[in-house]
Amino acid sequence: MLRAIKVRLLQVLALYVPGAWSIRVWLHRWRGMRVGHDVFIGTDAMIETEHPERVWIGSRVTIGARCTIIAHVRGARSGVTIEDDVFIGPGAIILPGVIIRRGAVVSAGSVVTSAVPEMTVVQGNPARAVARCGIPLSSRTPASEFYRKLRPLNSPQRIGGQ
Repeated sequence: MLRAIKVRLLQVLALYVPGAWSIRVWLHRWRGMRVGHDVFIGTDAMIETEHPERVWIGSRVTIGARCTIIAHVRGARSGVTIEDDVFIGPGAIILPGVIIRRGAVVSAGSVVTSAVPEMTVVQGNPARAVARCGIPLSSRTPASEFYRKLRPLNSPQRIGGQ
């Protein structure tokens, strides 16, 4: 009971306190999430309220404002893995059992229901692959360079088992 109260209290603090590169990240680590270095967590990001230990976030990851990451469903022992250099746009929803591979980009508002291949841009509901990245999108990457190396796919492609 005390653990549940601690986890929820730290989650509520992490929603709104300043410090997307520092305080929010520390609060989520204290909740039990495994988080790499140079991680940005945007305002109002709801990350697994009950079992934060089922969320793994790599290094140099950006999680946009109002994202939702759900790592479990009643009765199922799932998790969410977000590898290094991933960019998740504002308002995206990541569902249980998802692995987002290195360098992937999840567009704003997308709903990710299955694994995302590395260096791939996905968008939509359900999210589908729409482009290949030449370089990861990060706070250190100039947008013009990212867009110049982006290669659109001819048509949206299913990801995972969709």
